Amino acid sequence: MKPDTVRGHLDALILAVLEDTPKHGYAVMEALRQRSGGALDLPTGSLYPAMRRLERAGMVQSEWSTVGGRERRTYSLTDTGRKTLAQERTGWLDFAAIIEGVLRPAR
Repeated sequence: MKPDTVRGHLDALILAVLEDTPKHGYAVMEALRQRSGGALDLPTGSLYPAMRRLERAGMVQSEWSTVGGRERRTYSLTDTGRKTLAQERTGWLDFAAIIEGVLRPAR
């Protein structure tokens, strides 16, 4: 998948993989890779700045925790993040329906 394809949707993707359980940064990358069937293999240079941006916006919160004997910053959704994710999902479904209508072959 082209990196530009994800542009504009990365925040929603991160929020979606944090919805169920808090995760540290590498686990977020792995969840994106796994849930996309390997199509989303984002570099850390894209992921970590986005996570910091989401934290500054109040959509995620972080805390230090020990994972596998190592200290890692673990991220979880806030109420604002959950509301934003719901809005992003609705917007995506509307957008996908519009694009599908245009790209579908004419009869």
